[in-house]
Amino acid sequence: MELKRIEELERLRHGFRPAAIATLFVGESPPAGGTFFYAADARLYRALRAAFGGGADFLAEFRARGWFLDDLVLCPVNHKSIDERRRLHLRWLPSLAGRIAEYRPRVVVSLLLSIEEVVGEAVARAGIAGVRHYALPYPNRQPSRFRRELALIVAELPVA
Repeated sequence: MELKRIEELERLRHGFRPAAIATLFVGESPPAGGTFFYAADARLYRALRAAFGGGADFLAEFRARGWFLDDLVLCPVNHKSIDERRRLHLRWLPSLAGRIAEYRPRVVVSLLLSIEEVVGEAVARAGIAGVRHYALPYPNRQPSRFRRELALIVAELPVA
């Protein structure tokens, strides 16, 4: 993905950033297919909207709750090999740690089990005491397990 497209997506993402981030959701990366959560056209957007019972303006509702979705890697990796993805996860870990330190969330939720360890390390490196970290399976790969595990933690997700 070219740098200009990454910058466009980051401007769009940060247009939905709440003043105070209570819960930070972390995905692996923007999809390679050109969709994006904050463009309201990605499968992850539809899955989270359905899981939370979101209305027509789900992104505004998401922000109003003090929730924000960021990605571990800011360029698409879902089309790459497992080894290449893992290499990029580790390369982007310091960047995510810096963003978490800036956001200062009370809870971080990884939205893919394979990034749980790297996101957990980023949370630790961010140096914010008391941050809880949960990991869920990717909603489009394991939808029933995602809904079941989300139901177990939804009461623990702080809102603004």
